[in-house]
Amino acid sequence: MATKIEIISKELIKPSSPNPHDSTVHKLSFLDQLNFPTYISLICFYQNDESSRPCIDHGKRSQLLKQSLSETLATYYPLAGRIKGNFLVDCNDSGALFIEAQVHCRLTQKAIPIEELNRYLPLDPYNQNLLVGPNAISNDVLLAIQLNSFECGGTAIGVCISHKIADAMSLVTFMNTWAAKNRGNNADEEIVRPSFDLGSHLFPPLDEEPSFPPITQSPEKEKFVTKRFVFDKEKLAALKDEASSAFPRSHAVENPTRVEAVSAFIWKHYMGISKTKSTLAAVHTVNLRPRMKLPTESFAFGNLAIIATAVLMSKEEDQEYHKLVCHLQNAIEKINDDYVKIIQSGLPYLLKSIKEIELIFNPETSYCFFTSWCRFPIYEVNCGWGKPISVCTPALPGDMVILMNTRCGEGIEAWISMWKNEMALLPDKLLSLDTGDICF
Repeated sequence: MATKIEIISKELIKPSSPNPHDSTVHKLSFLDQLNFPTYISLICFYQNDESSRPCIDHGKRSQLLKQSLSETLATYYPLAGRIKGNFLVDCNDSGALFIEAQVHCRLTQKAIPIEELNRYLPLDPYNQNLLVGPNAISNDVLLAIQLNSFECGGTAIGVCISHKIADAMSLVTFMNTWAAKNRGNNADEEIVRPSFDLGSHLFPPLDEEPSFPPITQSPEKEKFVTKRFVFDKEKLAALKDEASSAFPRSHAVENPTRVEAVSAFIWKHYMGISKTKSTLAAVHTVNLRPRMKLPTESFAFGNLAIIATAVLMSKEEDQEYHKLVCHLQNAIEKINDDYVKIIQSGLPYLLKSIKEIELIFNPETSYCFFTSWCRFPIYEVNCGWGKPISVCTPALPGDMVILMNTRCGEGIEAWISMWKNEMALLPDKLLSLDTGDICF
């Protein structure tokens, strides 16, 4: 039986101070314009130490979080605005959605199935009909938060941020800034100052809205399943060794990263259940920030990530594991300073992107979409009651793999979503790494 989660209140939190007069409009960058109108989501679970802190006043905790959120929005002012078309954000201080919910169980009382994680979020991140019913506040918020309070004093904070204005690194940066504000003491020393105009300056928006070919994907989310697979320190070392010690040595991969090793391992097993397809593709998001010469005094907020695509024909004989690592590494390494200049060309890059999308979503192509959050400090989001004991992402509605660090930082969690019937066909070598429900 699903745990009862009772919605207590909904409100819009506005910035603590009015938006600066010269910042009433935030222009979307070209890369912002390319993103689909979905949300990026994270859920941070915090356990209460009942022996040292037996009495948690959820009302005070909620009030403090709302106050610090209001102060943070004064700095991250576009998040309190509303998108107009696919060109700009009206920074009108409308506010971010804040929902309070009571979870009628103890955090350690039962495991949480992955398919129930969405209930700890303020909205469905992949459904454009976001807030419906008589209690709906808005259907175009850029930032939404749900504070879930457990009977034991534990807490889960679910955050959704519009992908039209932010990528995953932007979300994590915002969350750490908010957490520092909430902690209070010397918080200003830890707050990252965002730059909102750098993205549109480096990647000027197109005058006309980008048009992509239609993507055919079943909206029946119940036919997809999401599982979490954990690659511990020893497994990662074995995969990297397998890739770097291939025989003959001319086929070995030099210094494969953990992410490349895990991605190629998963891609290889996707191929095993896609033998009828003529084209096999691995699509990996790449964070542009470390690959560009950006100002160091502020953080480039927005979408500064693009995709790198490795493509194979299914009849090729180079589908050995170490060769797949090499294909991925080569595709990712092409995203360099010269490639960034191609992206900045705007329309030529758009045409190139359209060709890639037509290839990836062609019925004859089997694709595996990866995004890595491994370098992001998701386990540093400390609101004043300790670091999270678990950080989760919700069940995904289509073929996708999200990689993130384990809590100890030495392993990688792979959140894999695919058709239920295909998930069952994965080999035991991968399925044996499935961790099942979320346990605390």
